[in-house]
Amino acid sequence: MRVVFLGPPGAGKGTHAKILAESYKLAHLAAGDCLRRHIKGATPLGIKAKDIIEKGSLVPDQLVNEMMEEEMWRSRSMYRGYILDGYPRTIKQAEALDRYLSKEKLVLNGAVNFQATEKMILERLGGRLACTQCGANYHTKNILPKKAGICDKCGGELKQRKDDTPETIKHRLDVYHKETAPLIDYYSKKKLLFDVDGDLGVPDLQPKLTALFDSFKEAK
Repeated sequence: MRVVFLGPPGAGKGTHAKILAESYKLAHLAAGDCLRRHIKGATPLGIKAKDIIEKGSLVPDQLVNEMMEEEMWRSRSMYRGYILDGYPRTIKQAEALDRYLSKEKLVLNGAVNFQATEKMILERLGGRLACTQCGANYHTKNILPKKAGICDKCGGELKQRKDDTPETIKHRLDVYHKETAPLIDYYSKKKLLFDVDGDLGVPDLQPKLTALFDSFKEAK
């Protein structure tokens, strides 16, 4: 099973991807996490990406494609497929993904589009906390740590991410609508798009996603 998750930041893609990946024995390939891991591990890809980022430039599509193709290939021996979260972000990346899947004689089962209102996105991201050591995510309302300000997993300090301020969130939404939203039309034309209500909480949306993933599984 191979599924793309689309939607603005804060729509719930990562939260639901982690749950579904575990349930269906899929790899959760979050582009941002993969990039940070490569940079931290000083891999050849990570070194290139770090140099580009430090110069204030965006990581080019070609490098992102190369990284994600490597991640997809590596996951084949350990998982029954993957959920792509945060990739593709542009039409060029989507076209590269199509070429990769065609080369590997694989198909994309669907692109799940998490539709969320700006009000809900600001509420979710504005309350998000991240561990400064292991990167685990928490929330001031929805995912509270056992001890305030301390990560349950590693004991690291929890802080608001720099990109979760109201001004930065709105900028990220502008970028999303400009660069990533066109993917909705791209996958709709391929009859692979499935809209879900990203404003719903996990208990309400998970059953709907499970039913959708069961249909993907049946179709193979």
